[in-house]
Order: sequence, then C-alpha cells, then structure tokens
Amino acid sequence: MVTLDLPNATTRTSALACRGLVKRYGTTLAVDGVDLEVERGSLTALLGPSGCGKTTVLRMIAGLLAPDEGAITIDGREVAGPRTHVPPEKRAVGLVFQDYALFPHLSVARNVAFGLGHLPRRERRDRVGDVLDLVGLGDLHRRLPTALSGGQQQRVALARALAPSPELVLLDEPFSGLDAALRATVREEVRSILRAADATAVVVTHDQEEALSLADRVAVMDRGRIHQLADPQTLYTRPATRFVAGFVGEADILPAERVDSYLVDTPLGRLPTMEAVAAEHVAAVIRPESLQVTADLAGSATVTGIEYFGHDQLVHLRLDDGTQLRARRGPILDLQRSDRVRIDLIGPIVTFGPGTA
Repeated sequence: MVTLDLPNATTRTSALACRGLVKRYGTTLAVDGVDLEVERGSLTALLGPSGCGKTTVLRMIAGLLAPDEGAITIDGREVAGPRTHVPPEKRAVGLVFQDYALFPHLSVARNVAFGLGHLPRRERRDRVGDVLDLVGLGDLHRRLPTALSGGQQQRVALARALAPSPELVLLDEPFSGLDAALRATVREEVRSILRAADATAVVVTHDQEEALSLADRVAVMDRGRIHQLADPQTLYTRPATRFVAGFVGEADILPAERVDSYLVDTPLGRLPTMEAVAAEHVAAVIRPESLQVTADLAGSATVTGIEYFGHDQLVHLRLDDGTQLRARRGPILDLQRSDRVRIDLIGPIVTFGPGTA
C-alpha cells in the first residue's frame, strides 16, 4: 500500500478549528454558533437530518460560502473571519462532491491530474500514479469515468482530492449515489484509503450507520447547532440530549419519576440509571438491544409485530398501559403477534432532565 506524504502528517495538532460559525439566508438561521475542532489524521462526520446546516458548514470550511460570523482556521492559518476570506483554491482543501463531478471526456489519470498543473510534467505523472495505486485503480488510468462502476468513480474522485496533498479532505454525502449493496463496501474502501494516506477528513452524512462505522468522532447537528461531538460509542451509549438519543440509533423515550439518585420509576418498572438523577421528572432512554423478551403468559407486554432481518429481528411490544416499546432479538423466530411476554432490562439507562432538548 502506498502512503502519501501529506503536509505535517505526523503532527498531532488541530487540522481544522471552527469558532462561532453563523450563516443566515435572509431571515433563516442556517448555522447557529457552530464550534468544531478536528484533530490531524482523524476522520470526523457531520451527522444530521436534511436542512440541519451540516452541508452549509462544509461549504464554509471549503470557502464556497463566507460565514456571517465566526472564524475558520486550517492548519493554524485563518482562512475565514471578520476580515479574512481565503478563496477555495488557496485553502489546501480537497473536495469530494456528492455526484463526484468527474470530467466525462477526460481519462481517469487526467481527472486526477486536474489540480496538479503547477507541478512539472514528470512529477505530476508520478503523483497521479501514486494516488491511483493508493485507491487501487493504477491499471485503469486510461479509462473514461463512464466506463467505471459507481464505486470506482468514487475512488477516482477521492484520488483527485488527495492528489494535491491537501491539509483537509471534505466529503459531501459521498455514498448517497450508491445502491445499498455497494455502499458498505465502498465506505470501508474509502476509510482504508484515508487511513493509508494519513489524511484528515470531514464527511457530511444523514446516515447514522455510515457516520458511526466510518468516523473517529461524530458531530450531531440539528437546526444549525451541534448537539454533541464525541466518539461513536460515547455518542450511542451516553447521548447528551434527547435529540441525539432519538436520532443516533433506535430508542424509545419513556416518562420517568425519580425514586432516589440512581433509580427511576417508568412504565416498564423501576429501573437503574447510569448517572445520578437530580430532577423529579425525567425522560428515560430505552435502547431495543437493552431489552430481553421471554414468552410468558403472565408477562406485562404483548407482541404487536415483528420485523425480521435475517441476522436479527425487531419486536414491537405494547405494555398493558398502552406504552409502545421495541426490542432487538436474535434470528430465531420463537415469538409471534399477540404472544404475552416478560421484559427484562439489561444494564442501567440514560435519563434526561428538563431543558435537555
């Protein structure tokens, strides 16, 4: 595997710092005070629903949009601020667009070489060869993009972004154009390529599975704000807000009343909590995989539906008081609709007090 010589690749300092970014479109506040720091050599995902502001943040980092307030620093150099706006081509940033934006009339090699006009011909040729070897397309350098598969086009776009040795690679919904069967494979290929290049990358996505499996850290956005920035495990097991809990993975939110510091009463019964509970009334987060369901005629719930996925199943449940829950189980179909079941909780739960949106 070829390792590319990216600038200062071994310096573990921040490659990107955004401070107080604000962007308005008329009366609409698209980005509302975003702070974001990305460590060199890491992969960060901006995750959120459509219209949350994540692509606007990416476009401001790239220089395609100017922030109304705040500042952006790339590799210690301010590129956007109250009195600064460095144009995109001078920011040392590589871009991978949603539709790849390859030139259909140019060969793979000429597409990759497009941003290397400043290099001598021999050095340019060597550089193109290095990045195409890195992405596994060295033997396809003469092909036109139209003769490539979607996954191969994705790798050409990534090679073109990496070729100028950028300080930062930005990817905007890079897998959305691929079918489901190909998406997971290409995602892993892209992750491996970025790792091999020791590249620093920020990827925008609305797909939670994509973000959790791809990134070192994930910034969850909604309504122009970052709710939480954390590694995938922390994000899933210790969400900072109700929005994060509901958006990242599956979760049912139940009302709960404090019993003591680490116990709450819920429709599911008395449950232990991960953190001390201060408020009298809180919301309890129940993950489907934390529920163990067993057939029991004297149980407190009824099976109302089953979604079968082969490797596992999602069982829909209704408690006697009408509360709806979901439970993840293995692939054996030993329950059916209308069965009575007992529900047991595995491990403590996360709770949110008033004011945690």
